[in-house]
Amino acid sequence: MSVSDAPRRILADDPNLAGVLSLIRTSFAYMEGRIDPPSSMHRLTMETVHQQATEGEIWAIGAQPDAVIFLTPHPGCLYLGKLAVAEARRGSGLARQLVELAEARAQEMGLDALELQTRVELVENHATFARMGFVKTGETAHPGYDRATSITMRKRLG
Repeated sequence: MSVSDAPRRILADDPNLAGVLSLIRTSFAYMEGRIDPPSSMHRLTMETVHQQATEGEIWAIGAQPDAVIFLTPHPGCLYLGKLAVAEARRGSGLARQLVELAEARAQEMGLDALELQTRVELVENHATFARMGFVKTGETAHPGYDRATSITMRKRLG
């Protein structure tokens, strides 16, 4: 692993906040027209990314960055959100590296599980997270929908 591939925390005053937002928008673009309702990525702004860096955590790999993850402590677990990897770096282990970092952060916080949500339609993501040790624990429906739109997955630690 090169120094540029070491995860680093993005703080609220980091000039790379714009790069974080750009990477998420670019990485989630393939979901357009594939998931219903549209991704919450559309509601992300510089203000909400700044808020995540202030109230939760943002971790990144690479100078651009090439990969990012949002971490938010919830009761009993650390919630993983907006995991994004640049297309040119997919398949190189960056997502796994960020999930492993999340495991370490959860343990440092005294939490015994990781949790995430992924859209029902993104079956390849379900398989990827299952390979990392996550199991499906539930389904949720976005407001106004009478069917499941997301699945919740959890990974027990320790």
